[in-house]
Amino acid sequence: MHDPLMKKALVENWALFLGMLMLMVANGLLATLLTIRGNGLGFSDLTISIMQACYPFGALAGTLIAPRLVERVGHIRVFSALASLVSISAIIHLLTGDPISWSGMRFLAGFCYPGLYVITESWLNAKSKNHIRAQVLSIYFVIQLIGPAAGTALVGLPDPSGNLLFGIVSILISLSIVPLLLSGNRAPEYSAPERMPATKLYKISPMAVSGIVLMSIAVAAWYISLPLYALRQGFTPAQASGALVVALTVGALVQYPIGWISDHTDRRYVVIGLASVTVFAGLWMAADVSPSRTMIGFSVIAAATLPVYSILVAHANDQLTAGQIVPASGTMVFLLNIGLFGGTLIGPNTISMADGRGLQILLIGVSAVVVALAIIRRLKVAAPEDTGALQAVGIIGVAHPGVLQAESWVAFEERAKLDPEIDEES
Repeated sequence: MHDPLMKKALVENWALFLGMLMLMVANGLLATLLTIRGNGLGFSDLTISIMQACYPFGALAGTLIAPRLVERVGHIRVFSALASLVSISAIIHLLTGDPISWSGMRFLAGFCYPGLYVITESWLNAKSKNHIRAQVLSIYFVIQLIGPAAGTALVGLPDPSGNLLFGIVSILISLSIVPLLLSGNRAPEYSAPERMPATKLYKISPMAVSGIVLMSIAVAAWYISLPLYALRQGFTPAQASGALVVALTVGALVQYPIGWISDHTDRRYVVIGLASVTVFAGLWMAADVSPSRTMIGFSVIAAATLPVYSILVAHANDQLTAGQIVPASGTMVFLLNIGLFGGTLIGPNTISMADGRGLQILLIGVSAVVVALAIIRRLKVAAPEDTGALQAVGIIGVAHPGVLQAESWVAFEERAKLDPEIDEES
């Protein structure tokens, strides 16, 4: 790393990176832990799906309310309050074992996490120079991917009492507050962005709106269902969480190459290719439901589904004016969470259907619809001549959806305020 400004940015922001890493590890650990422990407590597939669906349902509210809270009382106060509430929710999971309280705590966590992302992203944007801002944010997005995978891996730790892992979640969340509170940097100014109705965005980019909802359903379905699916095939809890870790890691590794490809062709071709891979992987797993295909099959599905959201966001941004990008980003995050809510609710309930092939059929069906939509849109409308021109702008503020989080749209909004040249870049 030869850029002195980049080195300075890393030194100045290490506390925020560390705090967010702890939050992401805790989030990944808790999401997987609740599925596995819920199964051990005798929760039905329907009960687990409803409980887990409360997270994106809470996020629907959080994405709307959290930015207003930050605007009203400031970054540090909101960050501390929300992190404390999430830490409490982890402890309540430990103290109770009924689906009602667990569902309530999942809703609370889903409500709180968007505010934590808003604060972190806006802080990083405000403290980064224009020409290195994307590089700084790329480190943050890597944390968004690595953290949940590391947290999921922790599920395999020995925990005879059943208390250790919930305690680790609470400790990590509580510790995440410390770097921000001790940071010498002053909080940046912030104002919540306006929003664009989904109906208006659909008129501009039907592919983006439809694709985001559908592929978010697919991602949520396999992410929440994979540990349950593996357990039903005789995997141990450690092996089940390990399968999810492998899938997330593979999905993270393909992000940049697929993003590069989408910058050099019509993005809808990339969506068609990825969704087709998901269809074939689902068919391969449905043809033989043996445990040997679980790890490979879901890794391929992860690699094919996780990048699609970012590509669709970039596809929408290719057709937006500079002034539309900020409100459209918020709308796409909202659509993302609608899909995550639906996929989380539906996915686990399909595992036992069709002789253990229900989840595969769901993924095949959703992906096939996305392929059809992308082909129809490509036949009707040619790609914008400047495909990829807004990629570097529009994608900055969109973190990865694969970990079932309500990502904030604030990164680009902050860049737009802090970088007066952004209209010229667009």
